[in-house]
Amino acid sequence: MVHHQRYNQLKKGGDEEAGTLVFVWTNPGYYRRRPKLFSIVLLSLLSCIFIVVPHFFSSSALSHLYSFGVQNEGLAGDMDVNTPPCSSISNGTICCDRSHFRSDICFMKGDVRTHSPSSSVLLYSSKNNYGFINYVSSMVDDGEEEEDDELQHEKIKPYTRKWETSVMATIAELDLILKRGNLGVHHPCDVIHNVPAVIFSTGGYTGNVYHEFNDGIMPLYITSQHFNKKVVFVILEYHNWWVMKYGDILSHLSDYPTIDFSGDNRTHCFTEAIVGLRIHDELTVDSSLMTNNKSIVDFRNLLDRAYRPRISGLIQGEEREAQEKKISLSLTSGSALDIGKKVKYQARRPKLVILSRSGSRAITNENILVKAAEKTGFKVHVLRPERTTELAKIYRELNSSDVMIGVHGAAMTHFLFMKPGSVFIQVIPLGTDWAAETYYGEPARKLGLKYIGYKITPRESSLFDEYDKDDPVLRNPSSLTKKGWEYTKKIYLEGQTVKLDLRRFQKRLVRAYDYITRIHGRSRLQSQ
Repeated sequence: MVHHQRYNQLKKGGDEEAGTLVFVWTNPGYYRRRPKLFSIVLLSLLSCIFIVVPHFFSSSALSHLYSFGVQNEGLAGDMDVNTPPCSSISNGTICCDRSHFRSDICFMKGDVRTHSPSSSVLLYSSKNNYGFINYVSSMVDDGEEEEDDELQHEKIKPYTRKWETSVMATIAELDLILKRGNLGVHHPCDVIHNVPAVIFSTGGYTGNVYHEFNDGIMPLYITSQHFNKKVVFVILEYHNWWVMKYGDILSHLSDYPTIDFSGDNRTHCFTEAIVGLRIHDELTVDSSLMTNNKSIVDFRNLLDRAYRPRISGLIQGEEREAQEKKISLSLTSGSALDIGKKVKYQARRPKLVILSRSGSRAITNENILVKAAEKTGFKVHVLRPERTTELAKIYRELNSSDVMIGVHGAAMTHFLFMKPGSVFIQVIPLGTDWAAETYYGEPARKLGLKYIGYKITPRESSLFDEYDKDDPVLRNPSSLTKKGWEYTKKIYLEGQTVKLDLRRFQKRLVRAYDYITRIHGRSRLQSQ
């Protein structure tokens, strides 16, 4: 579960401390190493030549000699003051955008090389920008790299919960270093890639499905989809199970195998790298921030394409089993045709899926809820996903549903698997109002779902039997949640279960049924 109260407090003033750090190297004569005597003399000689030569040669003869400086000046001069930071950078440049509350992101362009033993990504300056300095330095280079050989040094933790210091303390930090181009000979490429890299971490809260989508998969889509799969994902805190779990999605974002940054000591070379991920809001894609106006619906369409092949395989396997079973039954009872009609009739009722929980925040009278929903007119499926449940199977179940019911918690992330126009009913336990609306209610509406929040009364909570009826735990939950995450977690997330008042909840079932039948048409949902 996310630390929503801490987030709410930090968000108010978080952006004031953030800033954007942009280095655009327009002066080709600047670097930080203290030159040796010979290099000083040689540089002085070159300066004299630049002063004297124009008197002996035409300006056209020198146009190429000065071109690198003019090009850089032009790039800087053409920059629009309203252009987002780092939206366009030149070769041999590291640009870091640290202006966002949720995450930092850095861009590297040119000769980019990984160096996992030192947790570094190196960028070697191009001759276009540093040609004379590299030339002179190479003449006096003693063959050893020094700290002063660094032209720029940035640090970044490529995870999207920048505001939450406790979890960020667990994220590995990367050094992004710009060095003189001639030093690349000391760090040869083992693997050369002709596509960009996106480097990010799957550490932190990975293991919780909400965070896996909100902090990882959706920011990865936002950051990389414009590459049209021509991109390599380089992962810190690499987990084989995560790559397998989300393999269907990753294969629709990249045509290339993922790279374990820490586990692969080879030097991987790229012409461009993005370190860190963009994130917009809770479980959403803001089309106004996307270069091609992609939205949360486009992300869901990608999920559909990703899981469709696996679902088709599951359906084919089930059809074969059903056909074999049908033949077997027909031999004993001769009722194969009747069985087929019965299945067809059941499929025409609006489908309602209950995402079942065990332990905390479980619905203790779930069996009665099932009967009430069936009486309303729904065909009811109870889904109990485990950590090991294949996502394609969950997607198939919810993609084909008309209504989903679940109690507030990470599993509500699966509303992303529902088709726009479906109904999502979230049962909201005491003390979870803000989180339920922020993390699932509002994002569900953005996806185009009909969202119905059901706030339970104190009598519907197991806490009613543990506290006096006038206790703030029951009468004023917000006074407890304001005290911090630990109070919310201990009392309201881990300490209560739900017993629905079915006479009260029935109104939501009827509202959902009427909405679905009105949208999709009663004739299509009823039996022939």
